[in-house]
Amino acid sequence: MDGCALTVTLAESLTEVSPSDWDACANPGGAQPALDPFTTYRFLRALEVSRSVGTGTGWEPRYLLVHQGKTLVACAPMYVKSHSQGEYIFDHAFAQAYARAGGRYYPKLQVAAPFTPATGRRFLCRAGFEEAGIAAILQGMAQIARDNRLSSAHVTFCTCDEAESAASQGWLHRVTEQFHWENPGYQTFDDFLGALSSRKRKTIRKERATAQGFGGTIRALTSDALQPEHWTAFWEFYQDTGARKWGTPYLTRRFFDEVQAHMRADVLLVLAEREGRPVAGALNFIGRNTLFGRYWGCVEDHPCLHFELCYYQAMEFAIARGMARVEAGAQGTHKLARGYLPSEVHSLHYFPESGFHNAVARYLDQERRAIAHEMDVMAEYTPFRKTDGGQDG
Repeated sequence: MDGCALTVTLAESLTEVSPSDWDACANPGGAQPALDPFTTYRFLRALEVSRSVGTGTGWEPRYLLVHQGKTLVACAPMYVKSHSQGEYIFDHAFAQAYARAGGRYYPKLQVAAPFTPATGRRFLCRAGFEEAGIAAILQGMAQIARDNRLSSAHVTFCTCDEAESAASQGWLHRVTEQFHWENPGYQTFDDFLGALSSRKRKTIRKERATAQGFGGTIRALTSDALQPEHWTAFWEFYQDTGARKWGTPYLTRRFFDEVQAHMRADVLLVLAEREGRPVAGALNFIGRNTLFGRYWGCVEDHPCLHFELCYYQAMEFAIARGMARVEAGAQGTHKLARGYLPSEVHSLHYFPESGFHNAVARYLDQERRAIAHEMDVMAEYTPFRKTDGGQDG
């Protein structure tokens, strides 16, 4: 074999890949916290071990591996999907149109961090192999979809650079939106408040006072401060939220045990406790530059406690750590009034059938213009003080 040639293979389990090889691509340089905790070996393996993905879940792992000789130079967390749940980039309209045209939309290919609407690298490459690795992954996905007569292949919550690279190779680039909080260098939470209009500043202070007066204490826990009993409490919160939002929680109870065993330093768990009992909690994952808000739940309702645990505590943690942003998950225009501004998120889509591919391309072009207009409108309603130069902060 040519020593420069790249080969593409699939693995049904991460046990077929060494942690060091995977993370050399997922987190080049090895610095901690990882740039993106959701593509690390430990996170993806926790999903596998806990059976949150795998047989019967609709997320069948088919990790895409790119080797040069015996060296893993690129990889991607790919899954065969039998539904569109747990993705947060909604393609139900595509599925319905494909079915109306007489096709079978599922199964499909999906490169993603399962159940995680957080932006990050999806084409994981060793340093120096970025261009060749991305090209090999995209070509491999397209070839697998064609060879197996699959309707489509998708990459969700990729970076803007990845999206532009794939678009140049014929993939469809979709732009949607989330709400992210940006930290321009605040030293304290009061610095952030100082950038707001007087009315919004007063509103947030009132919300925080209301939440913190719920009759208990709020604790932010990470690393060795986390104990197994904290996950027992959070599991109850998670089940309640999952049952109300999407019917069945995506993650199993064992997933949180895996987090305790292998990812304590990657998470921030904010708990509200009353009379010695946790009554609400918010789970965040810690990236190198970004704090990712993921799950919230409660067993008691207290005014404004959701805002405090999910948004304001996350902002305080990010400020203390010098982190650049907080991503607070999918949806939620209510985040705008709390300093979380509309931000573009990116996904990629490939349809082997050219007629359908062209129809989706037209749809995405219209959607992109609508999203841009909506973001422009919302930008006029941020809580930040207006100055001659625009927004302050």
